[in-house]
Order: sequence, then C-alpha cells, then structure tokens
Amino acid sequence: MAGLCSRPVKTFSIGFQEDDYNELKYARLVARTFKTEHHELMLEPNVLEVIDDIAGYLDEPFGDSSAIPMYMVSKLASEHVKVVLSGDGGDELFAGYDRYLVEEKERRRVLPSPLRKLIGLAAGRLPEGVRGANFFRHQALSGPERYVDSTTLFRDYQKKSLFTADAMRSMGGYDPAAGRLRALSAGRRDWLSALQLDDIKGYLPLDILTKVDRMSMAHSIEARVPLLDHKLVEFAATVPSEMRLKNGVTKSMFKKAMRCTLPDIILDRPKRGFAIPLGSWFRGKLGSFVSDLLLSPAGRQRGVFNPLYIEQLVAMHHRGRDLDMQLWTLISFEMWCRKFLDKSPVPLPVILVPIGQAMPAAV
Repeated sequence: MAGLCSRPVKTFSIGFQEDDYNELKYARLVARTFKTEHHELMLEPNVLEVIDDIAGYLDEPFGDSSAIPMYMVSKLASEHVKVVLSGDGGDELFAGYDRYLVEEKERRRVLPSPLRKLIGLAAGRLPEGVRGANFFRHQALSGPERYVDSTTLFRDYQKKSLFTADAMRSMGGYDPAAGRLRALSAGRRDWLSALQLDDIKGYLPLDILTKVDRMSMAHSIEARVPLLDHKLVEFAATVPSEMRLKNGVTKSMFKKAMRCTLPDIILDRPKRGFAIPLGSWFRGKLGSFVSDLLLSPAGRQRGVFNPLYIEQLVAMHHRGRDLDMQLWTLISFEMWCRKFLDKSPVPLPVILVPIGQAMPAAV
C-alpha cells in the first residue's frame, strides 16, 4: 500500500503502560520502515468509562475484551480517515495461533488410555481452585476433546457451579461444543487443517470480524479485510499443512514470503493478540468495579449465576490466578443485561488521579 500511494499511508496503534502488553515500539518500527503518518493512543484503566457505549454497539453479550482497544483505535482512526484496512484472517489462513503449536506438542505426548482414565478419576476428586487440577483434567482427555477443552473458558463441571439450577434447566442440556467435536473428529488425518477450519467457521466470523465490524462502525468508519479476499483464501486452502506450520514456526510460509519486506524483528517476535492488561487492572484500580458489578443486587436477582461461585472466581483472581477472561465474559453479560434489559447505565469505577498528573492522551 505504501508503495502504491502517492501520499504517506496513515497508521494507528494502541499502547499500554504495562510493558507485557505494549507493542508501540514495534508499530513505530513498521511506521518508520514504510514512512507512514503514524498515530498512537495510550490506554489506562479509565478507558472503561466507555464500556456502556461499547455494550450498546456490540448489541449482544460479547466476551472478547479486545473490543475495548478496537473501539478506541477506531475512534482514533475516525479522526483522520473513513476507511481502514485490517490484517485479520492471516492467523486462520496460514496457521498463526500458538494453540496450534500447543496441540502439535500434545499430540506427540499422548498418554495411554488406561493412564488417562486414572488421571481423570484423580483430577475429578480435586476441588475447584487447587493448583494443577485443571492440568490433570486436561491431560485425561485425548484428541478433539482435549483441544476443545483448551479453548474453553468454563468447563462442564464449572458450569454446574457457575449457573443456578434454574438456569441449567432452561438450557436443556445444550452443548455448544458438540458441533465442533464432530467436525474436528472428521479431520483427524489432517489435524491442523481441521483446527484452522474450526477457527475459520467459528472464531473468525463470530468473534474477530464481529468485533472489528461493530467497533469500527461505532465510529462511522469502514474496516476492510484484504487477507480474506476469496482468491487468497482459496489459495491458502491448497497449501500443505507442513508449509503452514514448520519446525515449530507458525505462519511459516507467510513469514518467508514477507522476509524481504518486513524487518526480521517483526517477523520473528513472539505472537501477540490484541489483548489488554485486564488481569492487573482487575487486581488493582478496577478491583472494586468487578465485584460491585458482578455481585450487585441486580446481578444476584437475575438468577443466572451463582453469586458464591463468582465470589470464588474473584478471590482466586486476586490471589494470582489469571481469570481475567472468565471475569470479562461475565462482565460483558451483565453489561448487556443492564443496557438492554434494565435500560440502566453501567456503574463506572472511580479512579483517583493525583493532583497535577494528567491522563495520557493521543500522541
């Protein structure tokens, strides 16, 4: 794009104070490489002031917290452009997710069936929250069941604690994983292609593209996804699995194709999702917000979730177990209920800023 345009391309990126989540230095490197007109925005916990608006634009319970930075980067972009290009789709087409690497490793160390059964029986006796319990429960599974388990936030045994008895009865035994298990079982000969197809049919349209479309349209800009051009998708489907994931390198062929275009440090750095530091925020400045929202009288009276189990999740997270994704999923449901069922605004957290200290602004 930079080579075809007569003017500098405009680029936009979101950053965080937490180094583990901040990718601005890499965005700046790419911007310098292609001489773009680059814009940045640093996010702080006060960004949750917009979650009521985000819940409205999402229009349904949506458990992906990256909707927040997507909303903010779209807002930033809307101040300069009306159409943006997004790189979504590359991970699904060319095997870019780390979970593919995890599955490859786990397939090489499958335990004998009798041993898995013993591990499963032992793990089933361990109470929720005991360190290592989920690991042993996971190791007791095999094949598609193990992969689906690794991509599930709340397992079946946890749902029995999470939901009230009335809520469980109303779901009538519905199993959202059943269709995935059937499709993954049918793709045993080429397990990587089966996992990618699972993401292309589920994760990509139901999460990634939904998030990008709704958060960009919230600011009246249009996001287009060139990597999902049907001709490129059709071509990617013909690439052998061993060329997509090779010697432990994800997107192997894609990276090789871009080696002379992008800096090596960009191609060789570890995979990062569009995540935000909710874990540390929920243990710090937003700790009371989580409890006040999820354990509010309104939330308790809905009769959907068991307050005692939510209290347990919040306590485990504060003790150091990373449950920010689970908590955010519950928060997104409560936000939606308040926005569309109660028609009341979400209570905002109070964050005190020392006198003379300003919140970060756009760069």
